[in-house]
Amino acid sequence: MRKAKYTKDHEWVRLEEGGEKTKAIGIVGITDFAQEQLGDIVFVELPEVGITVQKGDEAATIESVKAASEFFTPVSGKVININNTIIDDPGLINSDPREVGWFFSLELADPSELENLMDEAAYESFVTSLS
Repeated sequence: MRKAKYTKDHEWVRLEEGGEKTKAIGIVGITDFAQEQLGDIVFVELPEVGITVQKGDEAATIESVKAASEFFTPVSGKVININNTIIDDPGLINSDPREVGWFFSLELADPSELENLMDEAAYESFVTSLS
């Protein structure tokens, strides 16, 4: 599994293995910390395939038994695939937010945006500092 990069808003992005050499494909979702804070997730609305999002755009909505929250995309690009499985069973985000509960994949407009995100060690330190 490739390593993910993280935001301070508890979103992650990882490069997809085996993507075309000329195009970087990123898969995005929320972190385990985020799903724990939200509680049982009961609904998710994902973007339409084909739209272009800019880093920081609201790209999805997540509703849990505790609250509704927006998902802001950590990188810019064109949405090329959504995870329909979590639309039918949003609880998968709670059980496995990285492997099964990912949100969507996109063709990165600017792969250098990844450089401004935290690696796993920096993100773990950040989460620890919150408690």
